[in-house]
Amino acid sequence: MIRLPEDFLSRMRAQLGDEFDSFYESYQAPRRSGLRVNTLKCAPEQFPRIAPGDWEPIPWVHNGYFVPEGMRMGASPLYAAGVFYLQEPSAMTPASRLNVSPGERVLDLCAAPGGKSTELAARLQGKGLLVANDISNARAKALLRNLELFGSGNILVTNETPGKLAEVFEGYFDKVLVDAPCSGEGMFRKDEAVIGTWTPDRPAFFAAQQKDITANAVKMLREGGVMMYSTCTFSPEENEGTISWLLEQFPQMQLMEMKGYEGFAPGNPEWGNGDPGLRKCVRIWPHRMQGEGHFLALLQKDAPDPEAWQDAENVPERTDSACRPSESAANISQSLYREDRKSKKKKAGKKRNGRPENTGNSSALSRAQLTLMAEFLSQADTDLPLKDLELRGEKVFLSPALPSGAHRLHFLRNGLYLGDLKKDRFEPSQPFAMTLSADTFTDCLDLGPDDDRIRRYLAGEPIPVADGETASATGWKLVCVQGFSLGWGKLVNGTLKNKYPAGWRRN
Repeated sequence: MIRLPEDFLSRMRAQLGDEFDSFYESYQAPRRSGLRVNTLKCAPEQFPRIAPGDWEPIPWVHNGYFVPEGMRMGASPLYAAGVFYLQEPSAMTPASRLNVSPGERVLDLCAAPGGKSTELAARLQGKGLLVANDISNARAKALLRNLELFGSGNILVTNETPGKLAEVFEGYFDKVLVDAPCSGEGMFRKDEAVIGTWTPDRPAFFAAQQKDITANAVKMLREGGVMMYSTCTFSPEENEGTISWLLEQFPQMQLMEMKGYEGFAPGNPEWGNGDPGLRKCVRIWPHRMQGEGHFLALLQKDAPDPEAWQDAENVPERTDSACRPSESAANISQSLYREDRKSKKKKAGKKRNGRPENTGNSSALSRAQLTLMAEFLSQADTDLPLKDLELRGEKVFLSPALPSGAHRLHFLRNGLYLGDLKKDRFEPSQPFAMTLSADTFTDCLDLGPDDDRIRRYLAGEPIPVADGETASATGWKLVCVQGFSLGWGKLVNGTLKNKYPAGWRRN
């Protein structure tokens, strides 16, 4: 039985009145787990065909499913292939209501561990730019891993304060997601350890942080841009209170309607500054829905037509007839946002090919290196712009265009890391592998879901390969499960030398 803090319960009695008993009883009920399908790799309706089970769709998220009781989806090789992300059902909601479209510039300001960032990247469909930031270096590393697992190439993963980012990206982004650090009251049922950290003072502590974070988020949003603010807490101070402050400080920001769901509850103006518009916020209560506690507010900067954004779950329709990576995920040449180079020449300072030199020691590839790259890439169904590749030491990157001040930022990844150029060869990277599939690379070892070699490969072991299982008897092979990429191996004398990264391996 979950024991909740008495101070918390007293406040919730005052907030909920007659609903308090139902709210309290929900903490004794089993919670539902969820997963979200990666639409860069798989159409949501196709997922049950490749992962048999009693799948129940999450009704308010188009690509979400409740995980059947007893299924250990984290052990599935499809998880290792980035086909889905395990995520609490309510936590899927903010990214689903931000209405990100391919080609946009998007910021996830408090992004780790990546549940929301991976969805934003999938919605970009390989076009545009996602800047995913977390102030914690350790958490930013986990964020990068999840984005790479999902096959995201058009990314900048940063480890910065919001203020430092705002110095570089003022007025830059079309969409901003602020999943703010909070007192975590909505996660008590999911993670009882959070209960032990809660005190009555924590909402005020986090509310102060939220004001600083959202102020910088507004600064980075372009005119007409849209911001989603969310928390996983019930505290009025951190929810309607923070949004009330934001609207008072930044009159150019307007609250917008979100696509509804029968279980959503409106925000409460009395818990803020009394503004009736706060009813446009959304509260998710665990006694009303099969999810944990969440709060959402959608805002537009200098909004010319707020009504145009009412359907914020408007996702471009997929035409894929099979569960496979989308064309735009494979066509990496279209994946990275590029500025109009002529208009940016005077503003960008030192730069090469329309990009600032924000890496310190980057250089163009030599003719011999380009030849090596072209030879390897001839096996891939991609249209990589070789002239835009850059070399940092031995590592080859395809990097997005960024503002001239971006070199001042601390980042973990800028663009797609393709691999390493040695003296006479190219060695492809794991992030590059995750953008490919059996449909987009000519020389694969495509294993069935019950093949024991999958387990051995993911553990880092060499695996045997029979004649005819791959297109050629030697060289680099893309190892796949059911057509989805897991990583690389190098075939020599019937044995695949395992190139799966040590840090990704399963025991």
